[in-house]
Amino acid sequence: MLGLMQDYPLLVHTILDHGALNHGERELVTRSVEGPIRRTTLAEIRERALRVAKALHKEGIKQGDRVATMAWNTERHMEAWFGIMGHGAVCHTLNPRLFAEQLDYIVNHAEDRIIFVDTTFLPIMEALKDRFASVEKYIVLTDSDHMPATSLPNVVAYEDWIAAVDADYRWQKLDENSAAALCYTSGTTGNPKGVLYSHRSNVLHGLMVNQPDVFGLRSEDSVLAIVPMFHANAWALTFAVPASGAKMVMPGAGMDGKSIYELLENEKVSCTAAVPTVWLGLLQYLEQTGKKLPYLNRVVVGGAACPPMMIRKFELDFDVEVIHGWGMTEMSPVGTTGKMKHATSVLDRESQLKLKEKQGRTPFLVEMKTVNDEGEDLPRDGKTSGHLLVKGPCVSSGYFKLDEPVLTADGWFNTGDIATIDPLGFMQITDRDKDVIKSGGEWISSIEVENVAVGCPGVAEAAVIGLPHPKWSERPLLIIVKEADAELDDQSVLAYLDGKIAKWWMPDDVVFVEEIPHTATGKIQKMELRSRFSDFEFSS
Repeated sequence: MLGLMQDYPLLVHTILDHGALNHGERELVTRSVEGPIRRTTLAEIRERALRVAKALHKEGIKQGDRVATMAWNTERHMEAWFGIMGHGAVCHTLNPRLFAEQLDYIVNHAEDRIIFVDTTFLPIMEALKDRFASVEKYIVLTDSDHMPATSLPNVVAYEDWIAAVDADYRWQKLDENSAAALCYTSGTTGNPKGVLYSHRSNVLHGLMVNQPDVFGLRSEDSVLAIVPMFHANAWALTFAVPASGAKMVMPGAGMDGKSIYELLENEKVSCTAAVPTVWLGLLQYLEQTGKKLPYLNRVVVGGAACPPMMIRKFELDFDVEVIHGWGMTEMSPVGTTGKMKHATSVLDRESQLKLKEKQGRTPFLVEMKTVNDEGEDLPRDGKTSGHLLVKGPCVSSGYFKLDEPVLTADGWFNTGDIATIDPLGFMQITDRDKDVIKSGGEWISSIEVENVAVGCPGVAEAAVIGLPHPKWSERPLLIIVKEADAELDDQSVLAYLDGKIAKWWMPDDVVFVEEIPHTATGKIQKMELRSRFSDFEFSS
């Protein structure tokens, strides 16, 4: 027997419809690429998104066609975002930080027909335009007054393009499982892989992150969406914010500490989200100026492990709740958040802060477990490390145009992470499967050693890799970038680590470098470091 409920498909554009109808006056504020602050409303965003959809129809874009964007977080990007999906096309976000060869592969693999691009990234497009076999048109996200000269073929200013149509358009009637968005992983080996989100998965994910124990957005909130839209849907903020009716603030290209602070202060931001490097810049600015954060009450930190120092700075110095998160492009991307719960209320402040260093617990719609090498479930004791597996309606079941299986026989996705899960459900990443250091039959967590090392005075960044050892199989090498003018040597770093990590985890050596290589999403490229130091010999 089936239930007698309406067949109401979960489509992305219904989020914008709801926001415009019930919170149409709510502001969306952008630090524009051209410089000035621009203000619009949810109702205006919807009206212009409809014009985008109608203009795409006029261009001959059909359901399932891929339309790419390479743009900062701005209101024009939001309009294009919803217009593309509402027309039934697939919004393919391009990461401008990828290498030219990767972008070449991605655009051609996706067969993008149109690319929306900010003026900042025109040089990237111009350098690659002759390699793009499928691209028919470039739409520059600006007006004619700010349209720069460009060698791109068949190019038009965005404002001129949508001015040629009106908003008399009906969103496409789609199956909720229709493809809505495409985002490629920035893997360190092989070609990037395309994760193809559906309308259903995006709507469910937006609802999931709005749960009180995840981001918990409300219509009273003012949300600064710093995490880029080309990083897996800006961690679902592009859906969660209009669904809640919150005010949305978008930083454009201004990602430095001063620019971020100005938006936090002037727009009375209550919630924001970004990777640790952004927050490091903000905290340095606050330290230099003595400014406070009177309106901010919670900050989401993800994309990389949040250093313990950062958690304590926000929580103790500025009275801002840190929500430590973890996820993957393949998970839409949010998988866990470190919100405290009823059982943690009995813990003292220091114990709670320590718990916040973990990546957190799963919201409803994400299942998670750890297994050993044989695939057997491991206990949730907070001590036993294993391969981290996930499943849920917002977790990828495969990659775009690739037939290789990605799920286990019983439907779990292997994240490639090594983790523990404690009795309260809090998960902690101890390493990537390929980065864990196997020494004397035991595992050493490179991430935990890095997190401790960055707390050492004078250390700007730290990376730990395992190198071959004749007796122990592998031993850890600690790689350090010093802060400017810092007086630091290997012995002072090792002395700082002493007593803070297990003795057998202590690095066998420390080297200092000018910079540590990163992927396009800011993750340390351990593979490149292992290659660079492949001939390194430990001094002892």
